Amino acid sequence: MKYWVWMLCLFSSITLAAEHKVSGVVDVRASYTDGITSYVDAGLGKFRFNPNGQLSLAQGGLSYQLDWDNPLSAHVVANAYWDGVRDNIGLTEAYLKYKGLPWSNGLRLSAKIGILYPDISMENIATAWSSPYTLTYSSINSWIGEEVRHIGGQFSLEHLGKFSGSSHDFQLVAELFQNNDTTGAMISWHGWTNSSRQTLWQEKLPLSALPSLNGGSFTEQAKESDPFLELDYHLGYHVKTQWRLQGLGRVELGYYDNDVDTGLVKEGQYTWLTQFGHVGTKWRLPYHIELIAQYIKGDTSMRSLSGINVVDNDYESGFMLLSHRWQKHRISFRFENFSVTDNDLTLDDDNRENGNAVTLSYGYQLRKGWFLQAEYNRIDSTRPAREAQGYDKDLIEEQWQFASRYYF
Repeated sequence: MKYWVWMLCLFSSITLAAEHKVSGVVDVRASYTDGITSYVDAGLGKFRFNPNGQLSLAQGGLSYQLDWDNPLSAHVVANAYWDGVRDNIGLTEAYLKYKGLPWSNGLRLSAKIGILYPDISMENIATAWSSPYTLTYSSINSWIGEEVRHIGGQFSLEHLGKFSGSSHDFQLVAELFQNNDTTGAMISWHGWTNSSRQTLWQEKLPLSALPSLNGGSFTEQAKESDPFLELDYHLGYHVKTQWRLQGLGRVELGYYDNDVDTGLVKEGQYTWLTQFGHVGTKWRLPYHIELIAQYIKGDTSMRSLSGINVVDNDYESGFMLLSHRWQKHRISFRFENFSVTDNDLTLDDDNRENGNAVTLSYGYQLRKGWFLQAEYNRIDSTRPAREAQGYDKDLIEEQWQFASRYYF
């Protein structure tokens, strides 16, 4: 008992000596969707919200940071949603961070350990992994927010050019992780989406009523996918390199591999081997225009208990975003293209898909931290699997949104 009292007193003294920082975002949104049942609600619709209009808490994000008087800090991020589709609250990130001071030669070491996103997104840079550019994320970042997260460690080595009189910075990032063995299920079974929802750490994701999942080829598969599950205890990895021109922009290139042993299934959850490469760039152009472009290409596969490759998909997606900010205004335009190629011979599991999406967003800063934003989204996609649910395989879905977002 004395030991626990001593530990409590020690922890209290440490936290009292540290600096506490709390920030957050409250996003109240009115939306109207012209489409089919949302993928969040076990449908094959490309948007987060179900058809017709609604008023929702699209995001209630809270970020807590504890900074000690050294390079070490702790971070916890939680998100809440009350959207009439799936109302919930929970953690999305939780990690310890080390950011060392640069050495005299310009090298600096940094590290994170905990529940992390892979270091990929160029859009979702605001509080609680929100985007300052648009209300909906690109298809790449919608997928990352849904099922590409893990428990792991991230290690970064930077060379800062200013220490040698250069305007060029270089960075190498390496990540090792687990709790990602089902990553690939959602990109296969409902395809690419445009969303603004991050999967909470404790959540499971509903699967649509497809022939293969409804008495067909995958009788062992549970009705929901657990996106942050560890089944084979292999370590996955992600590596990224970045070149940055100070004050102007950057280019980065990376590769992700969850290194899963396919053919395992436990409590209705199969293991998926998911790998992809990604390239991205972000630049400040003349007239206060910002350019972001990203491209991802990879494959995912899943084997049956008998060792047959029953799902074997290639996928790719890319977008270009232009954003212009002046005074209290910001206007952003994004165009993207995406596809899934089905390479297996499982007849009742057609995952083929191709399409494009357009987003036009306008925001106005009403006062410090408070933004009003209006947005139009359009997705034109072809997915044959929709025919099994009575919809056309070729479908145009549209969405109009108006949001009041307050950052504190």
